[in-house]
Amino acid sequence: MLVISPRARISKLADIEDSVQGSRIVIEDDVFIDAFVKIKPAGGVGDVVIGAGSYVNAGTVIYSGNGVTIGKNVLIAANVTLAATNHEYRSKDQLIVKQRFLPSKGGITIGDDSWIGAGAVVLDGAQIGTGCVLGALSLARGQFEPWGVYAGNPAKLIGART
Repeated sequence: MLVISPRARISKLADIEDSVQGSRIVIEDDVFIDAFVKIKPAGGVGDVVIGAGSYVNAGTVIYSGNGVTIGKNVLIAANVTLAATNHEYRSKDQLIVKQRFLPSKGGITIGDDSWIGAGAVVLDGAQIGTGCVLGALSLARGQFEPWGVYAGNPAKLIGART
């Protein structure tokens, strides 16, 4: 189910798919979604919620998986991937595509007033605290404390917002 605020601005070149399994995609007031953004319900039945005042820039891909919650006034730079799902792969006797998905690690949560840098990849189970900055090309998994500045692959704390 698509729930899109009439005050959201969505490029005609964005691709937001409706779910066939019941996931909700909620886009709140004053959200901006740029061209070539892809929001795809896949890999689970979690919802995607994009909080008021957030920006999702060109080339970003969001897979609903086990749920993606983006807080208010979040900046997501170009070519970011939010993948709240993981393929099962452990059996060498079965094709990966036939093994379906691993159990949820809790989805993805991005706190208010955060900035996700260009080309970052955020994986299932990432909990990014309020006010965080995740540097370009970083890989995010696990817990990120509020107001921290993180970079690298995997992303590590390199400072704090003051």
